Amino acid sequence: MTAKNVVILAAGQGTRMKSKLTKVLHPICGRPIVAHVVDQVKQLAPQRIITIIGHDADKVKAVLGDQTEYAYQKEQLGTGHGVLQAESLLSACDGITLVANGDAPLFTARTFKHLFAYHQQQDAVATVLTATAPNPTGYGRIVRDLDGNVTKIVEQKDATQEEAAIDEVNTGVYCFNNKALFAALHKVTNNNAQGEYYLTDVIEILKREGAKIAAYRMHSFAESMNVNTRQALAEATRLMQARINAMHMDNGVTLIDPTNTYIDIDVKIGADTVIEPAVYLKGQTVIGEDCHIGSFSTITDSTLEDEVTVTSSTLENAIMRKHSNIGPNSHLRPKADIGEDVHIGNFCEIKNAQIGARTKVGHLSYVGDATLGTDVNVGCGTIFINYDGVKKNHADVGDHSFIGSDANIIAPVKIADHSFVAADTTVTEDVPYHAMAIGRARQTNKLDYWKKLPVADDPAWNE
Repeated sequence: MTAKNVVILAAGQGTRMKSKLTKVLHPICGRPIVAHVVDQVKQLAPQRIITIIGHDADKVKAVLGDQTEYAYQKEQLGTGHGVLQAESLLSACDGITLVANGDAPLFTARTFKHLFAYHQQQDAVATVLTATAPNPTGYGRIVRDLDGNVTKIVEQKDATQEEAAIDEVNTGVYCFNNKALFAALHKVTNNNAQGEYYLTDVIEILKREGAKIAAYRMHSFAESMNVNTRQALAEATRLMQARINAMHMDNGVTLIDPTNTYIDIDVKIGADTVIEPAVYLKGQTVIGEDCHIGSFSTITDSTLEDEVTVTSSTLENAIMRKHSNIGPNSHLRPKADIGEDVHIGNFCEIKNAQIGARTKVGHLSYVGDATLGTDVNVGCGTIFINYDGVKKNHADVGDHSFIGSDANIIAPVKIADHSFVAADTTVTEDVPYHAMAIGRARQTNKLDYWKKLPVADDPAWNE
Protein backbone atom coordinates (compact mmCIF):
# COMPACT_ATOMS: atom_id res chain seq x y z
CA MET A 1 0.00 0.00 0.00
CA THR A 2 1.31 3.44 -0.95
CA ALA A 3 2.24 5.56 2.06
CA LYS A 4 0.22 8.73 2.57
CA ASN A 5 1.42 11.90 4.27
CA VAL A 6 -0.33 15.22 4.78
CA VAL A 7 1.05 18.75 5.09
CA ILE A 8 -1.34 21.46 6.33
CA LEU A 9 -0.37 25.09 5.79
CA ALA A 10 -1.46 27.07 8.86
CA ALA A 11 1.25 29.65 9.52
CA GLY A 12 -0.36 32.83 8.18
CA GLN A 13 -1.93 35.50 10.33
CA GLY A 14 -4.77 36.47 8.00
CA THR A 15 -4.49 40.25 8.07
CA ARG A 16 -7.77 40.73 6.19
CA MET A 17 -9.62 39.21 9.14
CA LYS A 18 -8.70 42.35 11.13
CA SER A 19 -8.31 40.17 14.21
CA LYS A 20 -5.88 39.62 17.05
CA LEU A 21 -6.45 35.90 16.53
CA THR A 22 -4.80 34.07 13.63
CA LYS A 23 -7.40 33.14 11.04
CA VAL A 24 -7.10 29.35 11.33
CA LEU A 25 -8.24 29.55 14.96
CA HIS A 26 -11.51 31.35 14.27
CA PRO A 27 -14.37 28.98 15.13
CA ILE A 28 -16.89 27.55 12.70
CA CYS A 29 -19.75 25.53 14.19
CA GLY A 30 -17.93 24.84 17.42
CA ARG A 31 -14.50 23.97 16.08
CA PRO A 32 -11.51 26.12 14.97
CA ILE A 33 -11.05 26.26 11.20
CA VAL A 34 -7.80 24.28 11.20
CA ALA A 35 -9.34 21.61 13.44
CA HIS A 36 -11.95 20.94 10.74
CA VAL A 37 -9.13 20.33 8.26
CA VAL A 38 -7.26 17.98 10.60
CA ASP A 39 -10.45 16.06 11.37
CA GLN A 40 -11.01 15.35 7.67
CA VAL A 41 -7.44 14.38 6.78
CA LYS A 42 -7.29 12.02 9.77
CA GLN A 43 -9.98 9.96 8.06
CA LEU A 44 -7.44 9.17 5.32
CA ALA A 45 -5.38 7.25 7.93
CA PRO A 46 -2.11 8.89 6.78
CA GLN A 47 1.26 7.82 8.13
CA ARG A 48 2.08 11.39 9.15
CA ILE A 49 0.25 14.70 9.43
CA ILE A 50 2.48 17.76 9.65
CA THR A 51 1.04 21.20 10.32
CA ILE A 52 3.10 24.23 9.33
CA ILE A 53 2.67 26.82 12.09
CA GLY A 54 3.79 30.44 12.49
CA HIS A 55 1.52 33.10 13.94
CA ASP A 56 -0.05 32.04 17.25
CA ALA A 57 1.93 28.81 16.98
CA ASP A 58 1.43 27.87 20.64
CA LYS A 59 -2.30 28.43 20.39
CA VAL A 60 -2.56 26.28 17.27
CA LYS A 61 -0.60 23.51 19.00
CA ALA A 62 -2.87 23.80 22.05
CA VAL A 63 -5.93 23.29 19.82
CA LEU A 64 -4.58 20.39 17.75
CA GLY A 65 -2.48 18.69 20.40
CA ASP A 66 -0.92 15.38 19.38
CA GLN A 67 -3.19 14.85 16.37
CA THR A 68 -0.39 16.21 14.22
CA GLU A 69 3.33 16.89 14.09
CA TYR A 70 4.54 20.46 13.60
CA ALA A 71 7.06 22.42 11.58
CA TYR A 72 7.66 26.11 12.26
CA GLN A 73 7.68 28.75 9.51
CA LYS A 74 9.41 31.73 11.08
CA GLU A 75 8.84 34.02 8.08
CA GLN A 76 5.81 33.62 5.82
CA LEU A 77 7.51 33.75 2.43
CA GLY A 78 4.88 31.88 0.43
CA THR A 79 3.22 28.49 0.18
CA GLY A 80 6.27 26.82 -1.35
CA HIS A 81 8.44 28.09 1.48
CA GLY A 82 5.83 26.84 3.95
CA VAL A 83 5.84 23.27 2.64
CA LEU A 84 9.65 23.31 2.58
CA GLN A 85 9.63 23.61 6.39
CA ALA A 86 8.46 19.98 6.54
CA GLU A 87 11.51 18.79 4.59
CA SER A 88 13.41 17.47 7.61
CA LEU A 89 10.40 15.35 8.57
CA LEU A 90 9.29 14.10 5.16
CA SER A 91 11.99 14.37 2.48
CA ALA A 92 13.29 10.85 3.01
CA CYS A 93 9.82 9.31 2.91
CA ASP A 94 8.41 7.42 -0.04
CA GLY A 95 4.79 7.66 -1.09
CA ILE A 96 2.35 10.49 -1.69
CA THR A 97 2.03 13.79 0.16
CA LEU A 98 -1.23 15.71 0.23
CA VAL A 99 -0.84 19.47 0.72
CA ALA A 100 -3.89 21.29 2.08
CA ASN A 101 -4.62 24.72 3.51
CA GLY A 102 -5.46 25.18 7.17
CA ASP A 103 -7.92 27.97 6.34
CA ALA A 104 -10.20 25.81 4.15
CA PRO A 105 -12.62 24.10 6.56
CA LEU A 106 -15.19 22.79 4.06
CA PHE A 107 -13.10 20.13 2.31
CA THR A 108 -14.31 16.61 3.06
CA ALA A 109 -12.38 13.40 3.54
CA ARG A 110 -14.36 12.04 0.58
CA THR A 111 -12.88 14.66 -1.75
CA PHE A 112 -9.36 14.02 -0.46
CA LYS A 113 -9.81 10.27 -0.98
CA HIS A 114 -10.95 10.85 -4.57
CA LEU A 115 -7.92 13.05 -5.17
CA PHE A 116 -5.54 10.38 -3.84
CA ALA A 117 -7.23 7.70 -5.95
CA TYR A 118 -7.11 9.81 -9.13
CA HIS A 119 -3.45 10.67 -8.54
CA GLN A 120 -2.58 6.97 -8.35
CA GLN A 121 -4.78 6.01 -11.31
CA GLN A 122 -3.02 8.59 -13.48
CA ASP A 123 0.41 7.52 -12.25
CA ALA A 124 1.12 11.24 -11.88
CA VAL A 125 4.00 12.92 -10.10
CA ALA A 126 1.73 15.82 -9.14
CA THR A 127 -2.05 16.21 -9.17
CA VAL A 128 -3.86 19.48 -8.65
CA LEU A 129 -7.34 19.61 -7.15
CA THR A 130 -9.33 22.06 -9.27
CA ALA A 131 -12.86 23.42 -9.50
CA THR A 132 -14.93 25.54 -11.85
CA ALA A 133 -15.45 28.96 -10.26
CA PRO A 134 -18.50 31.15 -11.04
CA ASN A 135 -16.18 34.11 -10.49
CA PRO A 136 -12.51 33.10 -10.66
CA THR A 137 -11.17 36.49 -9.53
CA GLY A 138 -8.46 36.03 -6.92
CA TYR A 139 -7.77 32.38 -7.70
CA GLY A 140 -4.84 30.78 -9.49
CA ARG A 141 -5.87 29.67 -13.00
CA ILE A 142 -5.31 26.18 -14.37
CA VAL A 143 -3.63 26.46 -17.77
CA ARG A 144 -4.00 23.40 -20.00
CA ASP A 145 -2.65 22.56 -23.43
CA LEU A 146 -4.82 21.56 -26.40
CA ASP A 147 -4.89 17.95 -25.20
CA GLY A 148 -6.18 18.98 -21.77
CA ASN A 149 -2.90 18.41 -19.96
CA VAL A 150 -1.97 20.86 -17.18
CA THR A 151 0.96 23.01 -18.19
CA LYS A 152 1.07 25.49 -15.31
CA ILE A 153 -0.87 27.35 -12.61
CA VAL A 154 -0.90 31.13 -12.89
CA GLU A 155 -1.65 33.36 -9.91
CA GLN A 156 -4.15 36.19 -10.40
CA LYS A 157 -1.55 38.97 -10.26
CA ASP A 158 0.71 37.22 -12.76
CA ALA A 159 -2.00 36.17 -15.23
CA THR A 160 -2.28 37.52 -18.77
CA GLN A 161 -5.68 38.74 -19.94
CA GLU A 162 -6.26 35.42 -21.70
CA GLU A 163 -5.26 33.42 -18.62
CA ALA A 164 -7.42 35.55 -16.33
CA ALA A 165 -10.47 34.54 -18.39
CA ILE A 166 -10.03 30.86 -17.44
CA ASP A 167 -12.69 29.67 -14.98
CA GLU A 168 -10.96 26.47 -13.84
CA VAL A 169 -9.12 27.41 -10.68
CA ASN A 170 -6.63 25.97 -8.27
CA THR A 171 -8.20 25.03 -4.92
CA GLY A 172 -4.82 25.03 -3.17
CA VAL A 173 -4.85 21.26 -2.59
CA TYR A 174 -2.31 18.93 -4.26
CA CYS A 175 -0.97 15.39 -4.28
CA PHE A 176 2.75 14.96 -4.95
CA ASN A 177 5.25 12.20 -5.24
CA ASN A 178 6.92 13.04 -1.96
CA LYS A 179 10.59 12.99 -2.98
CA ALA A 180 9.89 14.82 -6.24
CA LEU A 181 8.07 17.52 -4.28
CA PHE A 182 11.01 18.42 -2.06
CA ALA A 183 13.51 18.19 -4.89
CA ALA A 184 11.44 20.67 -6.93
CA LEU A 185 10.87 23.03 -3.99
CA HIS A 186 14.58 23.83 -3.94
CA LYS A 187 14.27 25.08 -7.53
CA VAL A 188 11.41 27.51 -6.82
CA THR A 189 12.28 31.22 -7.00
CA ASN A 190 10.43 34.32 -5.82
CA ASN A 191 10.57 36.08 -9.19
CA ASN A 192 6.92 37.14 -9.27
CA ALA A 193 4.62 40.07 -8.44
CA GLN A 194 4.37 39.08 -4.77
CA GLY A 195 8.03 38.24 -4.25
CA GLU A 196 6.99 34.90 -2.73
CA TYR A 197 7.93 31.26 -3.20
CA TYR A 198 4.79 29.75 -4.73
CA LEU A 199 3.99 26.09 -4.34
CA THR A 200 2.25 26.37 -7.69
CA ASP A 201 5.66 26.85 -9.36
CA VAL A 202 6.47 23.25 -8.47
CA ILE A 203 3.94 22.18 -11.10
CA GLU A 204 5.73 24.09 -13.87
CA ILE A 205 9.15 22.83 -12.70
CA LEU A 206 8.01 19.21 -12.72
CA LYS A 207 6.37 19.72 -16.10
CA ARG A 208 9.63 21.02 -17.59
CA GLU A 209 11.39 17.96 -16.25
CA GLY A 210 8.96 15.70 -18.10
CA ALA A 211 6.93 14.58 -15.09
CA LYS A 212 3.25 13.78 -15.56
CA ILE A 213 0.94 16.42 -14.12
CA ALA A 214 -2.73 15.64 -13.56
CA ALA A 215 -5.72 17.67 -12.42
CA TYR A 216 -8.77 16.31 -10.65
CA ARG A 217 -11.77 18.61 -11.01
CA MET A 218 -14.05 18.40 -7.97
CA HIS A 219 -17.82 18.88 -8.29
CA SER A 220 -18.42 21.45 -5.53
CA PHE A 221 -16.61 24.76 -5.85
CA ALA A 222 -18.08 25.88 -2.50
CA GLU A 223 -16.15 23.12 -0.73
CA SER A 224 -12.88 24.81 -1.70
CA MET A 225 -13.62 28.10 0.10
CA ASN A 226 -10.71 29.67 1.95
CA VAL A 227 -11.53 31.87 4.93
CA ASN A 228 -9.60 35.12 4.56
CA THR A 229 -12.22 37.69 5.60
CA ARG A 230 -15.08 38.00 8.06
CA GLN A 231 -17.50 37.73 5.15
CA ALA A 232 -15.91 34.46 4.10
CA LEU A 233 -16.05 33.26 7.72
CA ALA A 234 -19.79 33.92 7.80
CA GLU A 235 -20.35 32.17 4.46
CA ALA A 236 -18.25 29.15 5.45
CA THR A 237 -20.22 28.94 8.69
CA ARG A 238 -23.49 29.03 6.75
CA LEU A 239 -22.36 26.24 4.43
CA MET A 240 -21.01 24.11 7.28
CA GLN A 241 -24.23 24.62 9.25
CA ALA A 242 -26.32 23.55 6.28
CA ARG A 243 -24.19 20.40 5.99
CA ILE A 244 -24.57 19.60 9.71
CA ASN A 245 -28.32 20.24 9.71
CA ALA A 246 -28.83 18.07 6.64
CA MET A 247 -26.96 15.22 8.34
CA HIS A 248 -29.22 15.40 11.40
CA MET A 249 -32.37 15.49 9.27
CA ASP A 250 -31.11 12.49 7.31
CA ASN A 251 -30.76 10.74 10.68
CA GLY A 252 -34.38 11.35 11.64
CA VAL A 253 -34.29 14.69 13.46
CA THR A 254 -36.99 17.26 12.68
CA LEU A 255 -35.72 20.82 12.21
CA ILE A 256 -38.72 23.11 11.79
CA ASP A 257 -36.59 25.80 10.12
CA PRO A 258 -33.07 24.55 9.29
CA THR A 259 -31.91 27.98 8.15
CA ASN A 260 -32.50 29.32 11.66
CA THR A 261 -31.20 26.38 13.67
CA TYR A 262 -27.57 26.43 14.83
CA ILE A 263 -25.91 23.13 15.73
CA ASP A 264 -22.21 22.64 16.43
CA ILE A 265 -20.42 19.86 14.61
CA ASP A 266 -19.88 17.60 17.66
CA VAL A 267 -23.51 17.68 18.83
CA LYS A 268 -25.37 14.35 18.78
CA ILE A 269 -29.18 14.15 18.45
CA GLY A 270 -31.48 11.13 18.58
CA ALA A 271 -34.21 10.28 16.10
CA ASP A 272 -37.67 11.86 16.31
CA THR A 273 -36.42 14.82 18.29
CA VAL A 274 -38.05 18.08 17.19
CA ILE A 275 -36.10 21.33 17.20
CA GLU A 276 -37.87 24.65 16.73
CA PRO A 277 -36.27 27.74 15.11
CA ALA A 278 -33.76 30.00 16.86
CA VAL A 279 -32.19 27.13 18.84
CA TYR A 280 -28.44 26.96 19.52
CA LEU A 281 -26.90 23.56 20.33
CA LYS A 282 -23.24 23.94 21.24
CA GLY A 283 -20.13 22.03 22.17
CA GLN A 284 -20.39 18.36 23.16
CA THR A 285 -24.15 18.39 23.70
CA VAL A 286 -25.93 15.02 23.45
CA ILE A 287 -29.72 14.93 22.97
CA GLY A 288 -31.71 11.70 23.10
CA GLU A 289 -34.70 10.53 21.11
CA ASP A 290 -38.19 12.04 21.12
CA CYS A 291 -37.09 15.31 22.74
CA HIS A 292 -38.62 18.70 22.01
CA ILE A 293 -36.41 21.78 22.04
CA GLY A 294 -38.40 25.01 21.89
CA SER A 295 -37.45 28.26 20.20
CA PHE A 296 -34.86 30.56 21.80
CA SER A 297 -33.19 27.75 23.75
CA THR A 298 -29.40 27.55 24.06
CA ILE A 299 -27.88 24.24 25.15
CA THR A 300 -24.12 23.97 25.71
CA ASP A 301 -22.10 20.86 26.64
CA SER A 302 -25.18 19.23 28.16
CA THR A 303 -26.86 15.82 28.06
CA LEU A 304 -30.58 15.33 27.53
CA GLU A 305 -31.93 11.82 27.80
CA ASP A 306 -35.00 10.61 25.88
CA GLU A 307 -38.32 12.48 25.90
CA VAL A 308 -37.01 15.68 27.47
CA THR A 309 -38.70 19.03 26.80
CA VAL A 310 -36.84 22.33 26.87
CA THR A 311 -38.90 25.48 26.40
CA SER A 312 -37.03 28.74 25.73
CA SER A 313 -34.33 28.02 28.30
CA THR A 314 -30.54 27.99 28.69
CA LEU A 315 -28.54 24.92 29.69
CA GLU A 316 -24.80 24.70 30.24
CA ASN A 317 -22.87 21.63 31.46
CA ALA A 318 -26.11 20.13 32.76
CA ILE A 319 -27.99 16.82 32.64
CA MET A 320 -31.71 16.30 32.15
CA ARG A 321 -32.92 12.74 32.72
CA LYS A 322 -35.78 10.99 30.93
CA HIS A 323 -39.18 12.67 30.71
CA SER A 324 -38.02 15.83 32.52
CA ASN A 325 -38.95 19.31 31.34
CA ILE A 326 -37.88 22.90 31.87
CA GLY A 327 -39.06 26.38 31.04
CA PRO A 328 -39.90 28.78 29.72
CA ASN A 329 -37.05 31.15 30.56
CA SER A 330 -35.12 29.02 33.05
CA HIS A 331 -31.41 28.41 33.39
CA LEU A 332 -29.46 25.25 34.21
CA ARG A 333 -25.92 26.17 35.17
CA PRO A 334 -22.96 23.78 35.45
CA LYS A 335 -23.47 20.54 37.40
CA ALA A 336 -27.24 20.76 37.44
CA ASP A 337 -28.56 17.20 37.37
CA ILE A 338 -32.30 17.03 36.73
CA GLY A 339 -33.84 13.64 37.52
CA GLU A 340 -36.48 11.66 35.67
CA ASP A 341 -39.95 13.20 35.38
CA VAL A 342 -38.77 16.39 37.09
CA HIS A 343 -40.53 19.66 36.29
CA ILE A 344 -38.54 22.91 36.33
CA GLY A 345 -40.92 25.78 35.65
CA ASN A 346 -40.40 29.30 34.42
CA PHE A 347 -37.75 31.74 35.62
CA CYS A 348 -35.85 29.17 37.70
CA GLU A 349 -32.10 28.78 38.10
CA ILE A 350 -30.40 25.53 39.10
CA LYS A 351 -26.67 25.32 39.80
CA ASN A 352 -24.54 22.43 41.11
CA ALA A 353 -27.66 20.67 42.35
CA GLN A 354 -29.17 17.22 42.03
CA ILE A 355 -32.94 17.16 41.68
CA GLY A 356 -34.54 13.77 42.43
CA ALA A 357 -37.18 12.03 40.33
CA ARG A 358 -40.64 13.59 40.09
CA THR A 359 -39.63 16.67 42.07
CA LYS A 360 -41.22 19.97 41.03
CA VAL A 361 -39.54 23.37 41.13
CA GLY A 362 -42.40 25.42 39.81
CA HIS A 363 -41.26 28.95 39.16
CA LEU A 364 -39.16 31.91 40.25
CA SER A 365 -36.84 29.79 42.42
CA TYR A 366 -33.08 29.43 42.83
CA VAL A 367 -31.58 26.05 43.77
CA GLY A 368 -27.81 26.15 44.19
CA ASP A 369 -25.42 23.69 45.85
CA ALA A 370 -28.21 21.39 46.96
CA THR A 371 -29.47 17.83 46.79
CA LEU A 372 -33.23 17.40 46.52
CA GLY A 373 -34.76 13.96 46.92
CA THR A 374 -37.67 12.41 45.07
CA ASP A 375 -41.22 13.78 44.99
CA VAL A 376 -40.29 17.11 46.56
CA ASN A 377 -42.46 20.20 46.00
CA VAL A 378 -40.59 23.53 45.89
CA GLY A 379 -42.90 26.50 46.11
CA CYS A 380 -42.72 29.72 44.14
CA GLY A 381 -39.92 32.13 45.03
CA THR A 382 -37.87 29.67 47.08
CA ILE A 383 -34.19 30.53 47.43
CA PHE A 384 -31.40 28.19 48.48
CA ILE A 385 -28.92 30.57 50.09
CA ASN A 386 -25.60 28.82 49.56
CA TYR A 387 -22.92 31.49 49.98
CA ASP A 388 -21.88 32.88 53.35
CA GLY A 389 -19.40 35.39 51.96
CA VAL A 390 -16.45 33.01 52.28
CA LYS A 391 -17.48 29.63 50.90
CA LYS A 392 -20.35 27.78 49.25
CA ASN A 393 -22.43 25.55 51.51
CA HIS A 394 -24.66 22.60 50.70
CA ALA A 395 -28.29 21.93 51.55
CA ASP A 396 -30.08 18.56 51.55
CA VAL A 397 -33.83 18.10 51.16
CA GLY A 398 -35.28 14.63 51.77
CA ASP A 399 -37.83 12.66 49.78
CA HIS A 400 -41.50 13.67 49.79
CA SER A 401 -40.78 17.00 51.47
CA PHE A 402 -42.82 20.15 50.94
CA ILE A 403 -41.24 23.58 50.76
CA GLY A 404 -43.72 26.44 50.80
CA SER A 405 -43.53 29.56 48.67
CA ASP A 406 -41.00 32.29 49.43
CA ALA A 407 -38.91 30.07 51.69
CA ASN A 408 -35.23 30.81 52.31
CA ILE A 409 -33.08 27.71 52.85
CA ILE A 410 -29.82 28.89 54.40
CA ALA A 411 -27.11 26.25 53.94
CA PRO A 412 -25.63 24.22 55.44
CA VAL A 413 -28.86 22.62 56.50
CA LYS A 414 -30.70 19.30 56.19
CA ILE A 415 -34.44 18.94 55.68
CA ALA A 416 -35.48 15.37 56.42
CA ASP A 417 -37.82 13.10 54.45
CA HIS A 418 -41.55 13.81 54.72
CA SER A 419 -41.02 17.20 56.37
CA PHE A 420 -42.56 20.60 55.73
CA VAL A 421 -41.33 24.16 55.43
CA ALA A 422 -44.09 26.73 55.82
CA ALA A 423 -44.40 29.56 53.30
CA ASP A 424 -42.21 32.61 53.98
CA THR A 425 -40.01 30.63 56.36
CA THR A 426 -36.27 31.16 56.70
CA VAL A 427 -34.67 27.82 57.53
CA THR A 428 -31.43 28.03 59.49
CA GLU A 429 -31.57 24.72 61.36
CA ASP A 430 -32.13 21.12 60.36
CA VAL A 431 -35.77 20.05 60.00
CA PRO A 432 -36.53 16.59 61.50
CA TYR A 433 -38.56 13.79 59.94
CA HIS A 434 -42.28 14.59 59.75
CA ALA A 435 -41.73 18.05 61.29
CA MET A 436 -42.88 21.40 59.97
CA ALA A 437 -40.55 24.40 60.15
CA ILE A 438 -42.08 27.83 60.63
CA GLY A 439 -39.70 30.75 60.84
CA ARG A 440 -41.67 33.94 60.35
CA ALA A 441 -43.12 36.72 62.53
CA ARG A 442 -46.71 36.36 63.68
CA GLN A 443 -49.22 38.60 61.94
CA THR A 444 -50.53 41.59 63.90
CA ASN A 445 -53.52 43.65 62.67
CA LYS A 446 -53.43 47.36 63.60
CA LEU A 447 -57.10 48.39 63.76
CA ASP A 448 -58.19 51.78 62.43
CA TYR A 449 -54.70 52.41 61.02
CA TRP A 450 -56.31 54.20 58.07
CA LYS A 451 -57.31 57.11 60.27
CA LYS A 452 -53.67 57.92 60.94
CA LEU A 453 -52.93 58.59 57.26
CA PRO A 454 -52.79 62.20 55.97
CA VAL A 455 -55.38 61.37 53.28
CA ALA A 456 -57.93 59.93 55.69
CA ASP A 457 -60.16 62.99 55.35
CA ASP A 458 -59.74 63.42 51.58
CA PRO A 459 -63.05 62.48 49.84
CA ALA A 460 -61.18 61.27 46.76
CA TRP A 461 -59.43 58.57 48.81
CA ASN A 462 -62.63 57.49 50.50
CA GLU A 463 -64.86 56.85 47.49
